[in-house]
Amino acid sequence: MSAGVVTGQVREAEMPEEAVGMRELLDPYRAGRLELANRVAMAPMTRGRADDVTGVPGPHAATYYRQRAGAGLLITEGVYVNALAKGGPGIPGLVTDAQARGWREVTDAVHAEGGTIFAQLWHVGRMTHPLTLPDGELPVAPSAVAISGKQIFTRDGLLDHVTPRELTAGEIAQTVRDFASAARRAIEAGFDGVEVHGANGYLIQQFIADNTNLRTDEYGGSVTGRLRFATEVVEAVVTEVGADRVGLRISPDNAENQLTEADARTTYRALVDALDPLGLAYLHVLENGAYGAIADLRTRWSGTLVANTNGPAPSTPGAGARLVRDGHADVVALGRLFMTNPDLPARLANGTPLAGPPTENVYGGGAQGYIDYPAMTDDDRVPAVA
Repeated sequence: MSAGVVTGQVREAEMPEEAVGMRELLDPYRAGRLELANRVAMAPMTRGRADDVTGVPGPHAATYYRQRAGAGLLITEGVYVNALAKGGPGIPGLVTDAQARGWREVTDAVHAEGGTIFAQLWHVGRMTHPLTLPDGELPVAPSAVAISGKQIFTRDGLLDHVTPRELTAGEIAQTVRDFASAARRAIEAGFDGVEVHGANGYLIQQFIADNTNLRTDEYGGSVTGRLRFATEVVEAVVTEVGADRVGLRISPDNAENQLTEADARTTYRALVDALDPLGLAYLHVLENGAYGAIADLRTRWSGTLVANTNGPAPSTPGAGARLVRDGHADVVALGRLFMTNPDLPARLANGTPLAGPPTENVYGGGAQGYIDYPAMTDDDRVPAVA
């Protein structure tokens, strides 16, 4: 076990005064297959450093994730499940043998440090561009509804969004199978599990949202219809790798990427009610809207709940500790602070001041701004409380 992994219950008398309020985050967590050293997860964060042609994780990826293996749970950046799922330059995949071999280097590095790592399975739907897709194909979506007044990053810089084409019923069925196949590859590549990305305005949430799903077939119209794709994807992935290896990320009432969910409470209660009996590894709720999704869905979800808040400023460890203390969450996902504080749980345990979030080199590039943030040194340590 690496010295950077925070394990075991931390007694208040052993903690610096600054760290006492973090004790809820530093206790281990056990539920089913999840055996986490602490209750701090690293949220999935796009870094754009994979080989843009092959989709193989970049040469520094194993180091990046190994440095952060002190998190109770690592969730990777979004990984595309088929060629049309790729959102931009430098996004990795889990479609080919070469991609799986690249991820095996990552999972081996994390496991050598005692860490737990899930791959986030991602299909961006309309949130891509023909320059990013094979042979200049159009993006796909539930309906042919474009994002207006915004641009998307491509290898040629920022360009206007294009109108996507509507997926056929046959293509929907194939996409469901692609999620399951990517999940199988993830497990074969050594991942402890997978997280299905159903949040942030990407394909699964495009099916759920009122304004991006105008279909009149079984995948549209009613709440049940709009949830069908989400439930089919999760069920297919569960069938492929087992429920205790599958998490789902959602972001109810999140207007990001021009989504509208007129009655998010009713919609996501229905989704949770449908999926709770499956016994998933966890539900990852990103709260970024008027609807208090974390507290509301906690009462309906019988399994592990991973909470994540999102806004102009990064989620704070203090706010996360309160969510655990109040019973709203079992695990808290932190994102941008992990970029600049690779040993974040150890810093929380020691009461060490945290570096602020990055301001440059977030997307794309090489080692700079990726693996060159230092771990805590002896000089950084705060004397323990007597």
